[in-house]
Amino acid sequence: MNAQTVTAAVPLSATRIGERVEAYDWGRVARELDAQGSAVLERLLAPDECRALADLYPEKDLFRSRIVMERQGYGQGEYQYFRYPLPELVARLRTMLYSCLAPIANRWNAAMGLAVRYPERHEDFLARCHGAGQNRPTPLLLRYEAGDFNCLHQDLYGEQVFPLQAAILLSEPGRDFAGGEFVLTEQRPRRQARPEVVPLGQGDAVIFAVRCRPSKGLRGVHRVQVRHGVSRVRSGYRHTLGIIFHDAR
Repeated sequence: MNAQTVTAAVPLSATRIGERVEAYDWGRVARELDAQGSAVLERLLAPDECRALADLYPEKDLFRSRIVMERQGYGQGEYQYFRYPLPELVARLRTMLYSCLAPIANRWNAAMGLAVRYPERHEDFLARCHGAGQNRPTPLLLRYEAGDFNCLHQDLYGEQVFPLQAAILLSEPGRDFAGGEFVLTEQRPRRQARPEVVPLGQGDAVIFAVRCRPSKGLRGVHRVQVRHGVSRVRSGYRHTLGIIFHDAR
């Protein structure tokens, strides 16, 4: 299978993906991101879309590289980065989610005293990445089986970083796998790290901070460092689609 045939292999429901993304209450999403550093978009993808995306994992021609986490000290399990052109559904999700998240990202940077601002269109931000030598696509499929886990980390691939990303659970908890919870930690100034487990159903997307987010404290706004990971899968197989908006060197 090549990238041109993926459109047929990955179905889009009757509701166009752009309309589906725009239908969410983005004011609510922004408030949840401000309060806790993450927000869930329930049922972003339909079950047939989830299964079709997970079924792409063996198609080597669709991916630019495969990472075995244990070899790198990242955890246990593996993932693959898509190559360009991305599958149509992945490309649409990346473009539409970026447009909704860019205003939040700009507001966060302003609150943290960071000068970087993000353009409205994802293609303009990608041009900025490519101009900085970050040309390799970063959307990825992750596959875990019993005993696998992902250590806490940040997805940074160069100086150009979009401060939010998304992970979409493609498998059904309780049927396809057990365990494997999505985990976030926040390192607050002069305090111990705060952990949070984000429950997800099949097709749900979690939006979360890549590296840091603004948080109000007694002395004003400060930067909270964020890391994410996946707890140990106890049985079955767990597939996830990761959407990172900056490209890699």
